[in-house]
Parts: sequence; C-alpha cells; structure tokens
Amino acid sequence: MITTSSVGIVHTQYFTFAEKESFRLESGAALSPVTLAYETYGTLNEDRSNAILICHALSGSAHAAGFHAPDDDKAGWWDDCIGPGKAFDTDRYFVICSNVLGSCYGTTGPTETNPVTGKPYGLQFPVVTIGDMVRAQIRLIDHLGIDQLFCVAGGSMGGMQ
Repeated sequence: MITTSSVGIVHTQYFTFAEKESFRLESGAALSPVTLAYETYGTLNEDRSNAILICHALSGSAHAAGFHAPDDDKAGWWDDCIGPGKAFDTDRYFVICSNVLGSCYGTTGPTETNPVTGKPYGLQFPVVTIGDMVRAQIRLIDHLGIDQLFCVAGGSMGGMQ
C-alpha cells in the first residue's frame, strides 16, 4: 500500500559495462559484459553532492524502497528508512541501491548466460569478493556522473561494502 511517506512507484534500471574489456575479479577470473540492476529515489542536485549509496544484505536486492506497481503489497526491504522525511530523506538526498555483483536479482550472476558456453553459469560462476562488488558499484557511480558520495550505508553484508 502506497502512503505519503513512500517514494511511490519505482522502476529497476540497468547499467551494462565491460563490454569491450572484461571486468577482472580479484580471483583473476574475468566477466564480460557485466550488468548491474539498481534503483534510485529522490533527485540528484545540480552539483551532484547529495548522493547516498545503500548496500543491501546477502539476501537483499536493489529494491530498497517503494513499490513496483500500484497493487504491489511488498515495499522495498528498507522502506521504513528511505523516503520523504525518513532517515534517508529523499526530499534532500538522491539515494541509489544497486544489486551486488553475483546476485540473482538482475545483476550478472550464476543465473546469467555464460557467453562462452551459451548456458547459465550456475556453479561455474566465478567467486566474487566484497572488493569486486565495490569496484562494480564504483563503475555505476561513475556512470551516474557522481564524483563523491555524501554517504554509504548498509546492513549486514551491505555494511562491509
């Protein structure tokens, strides 16, 4: 149920990189291309100084706030914290939540097709570290034209990023 303190209807966005040059993981493995699913809430100010990156826990996704449809009864996992007048106030801040590399919610991970075999990676998907996740998020932040984040926050595994 959408309320006045909700960010309302949100749409997952996608950013693809490493199409020409592979994204090298800390393990030495490489991925190409890499797609990150992400959602944004609020408005990026003119000098791009109000951006906050929210990092999800192990079982989370980019859907941190709001709803995907008017009849959606499941708000984002941190909806109590993100929105107008909340801790991450979308009247003041531009909040970004990206799905981590290796996850199953729209970002390149084991369910994606391995371009070499034409089949899902499955157990052949390379090991991804917190450092790999952060470097992928940096690519997204660069893509959005943000030089410096105002804040980075997350719970559980998200707090390690």
